[in-house]
Amino acid sequence: MKQHPLKITSLGIQHVLAMYAGAVIVPLIVGGALKFSGEQLTYLVSIDILMCGIATILQVWQNRFFGIGLPIVLGCTFTAVGPMIAIGGQFGISAIYGSILISGLIVIAISQFFGKLIKFFPPVVTGSVVTIIGITLIPVAMNNIAGGQGSPDFGSLSNISLAFGTLLFIILLYRFTKGFIRSISILIGLIGGTLAATIMG
Repeated sequence: MKQHPLKITSLGIQHVLAMYAGAVIVPLIVGGALKFSGEQLTYLVSIDILMCGIATILQVWQNRFFGIGLPIVLGCTFTAVGPMIAIGGQFGISAIYGSILISGLIVIAISQFFGKLIKFFPPVVTGSVVTIIGITLIPVAMNNIAGGQGSPDFGSLSNISLAFGTLLFIILLYRFTKGFIRSISILIGLIGGTLAATIMG
């Protein structure tokens, strides 16, 4: 069934924005915990975005060796934030890169068997893991809601109102609309929040 180009573009932009947020926040969390300079953080974020793009291409490009051929965008996982900070704090950033490379090789080696283990991971298990990840990220979200660590108006009423207003707008859109508008409620909320932030200065 052929989709309207505007709908495809809107959903694509929303998907990329959702991925981009994760791709930027994860290296910022890790770099911040390891006391990186601004230049080092920029380098780390750039590497992460580049690798997300390469991973996306490899996943979308379906062939006999790799790829699933589905329209998805791969971002960075929050699951590894804790281990990366622990490894980096003790052994440095090079050890993080090495650990990721070795982990990747292990995933490749067990990938053909891993699908058979899915029965041991029912929704209650995967849901619990995702919930725990979300809870551990609450401090990061609270810092962003307050205006970002180090901002001159950190914790101001305007910052908090803007954040919760945007969230409420997205929730209301998702709850009381249907179809296409509901599917791009996050994108509309981000645009609305940006416009509100602009008006507020």
